[in-house]
Amino acid sequence: MKLSLNTSIIKPEKNISITSAIILLHGYGGDGKDISMLTLNWKRFLPNTIFLCPDGHERCSINPSGYQWFDLTNDDPNYILEESKKAEKKINEFIKEVKKNYNLKNSQICLSGFSQGCMMSINLALTTNENYNCVVGFSGKIIDKKDLSKRKTSSTKMLLMHGDNDTIVSPNNLFEAKDFMIRNNIQIETKMIKNCEHHIPVEASSLALNYIKNNFKF
Repeated sequence: MKLSLNTSIIKPEKNISITSAIILLHGYGGDGKDISMLTLNWKRFLPNTIFLCPDGHERCSINPSGYQWFDLTNDDPNYILEESKKAEKKINEFIKEVKKNYNLKNSQICLSGFSQGCMMSINLALTTNENYNCVVGFSGKIIDKKDLSKRKTSSTKMLLMHGDNDTIVSPNNLFEAKDFMIRNNIQIETKMIKNCEHHIPVEASSLALNYIKNNFKF
């Protein structure tokens, strides 16, 4: 079955059954291959997991060799919100295909993402009809708290991490996201990574792996 988004797919070793999936969403100007680097370590400890790393549905406005989930050349919050909702529809369609193709339920899927991909993962996980297994987000934020409060239909638990020296997406967004989750009765764990800028360090990758393993019951 062909997926609607161009996707880097890392399958389990031959003859190992698939019982779970991790969908990894890249950041602004990146692509699926970029974020698939996380799987080099993770796959050894998640033997029954398939990793799906789609490219964004749009070419990046400022980096034509990469992709975006929504345009950031216009900094109007209303524009960004509407563009992110368009991306939600694209990714939800993709997730439906993944579930059908690999016979999986939301409870068997972890949504994970970096920066813009983290923002999308949060929105997707809280506006679905059935909780996902979990969300693991790096260096992101809630795009629009007021809008998400209105549209929230689920309570997927999540781990959010951020670098304390991030100058691209302010680390204050981690505290705001935690406050939002607590107020909305969502199980949330957070970690501020010391001396870290806008990237995924080994510490964050390891914490993410342990969190996912515990939730997938490996």
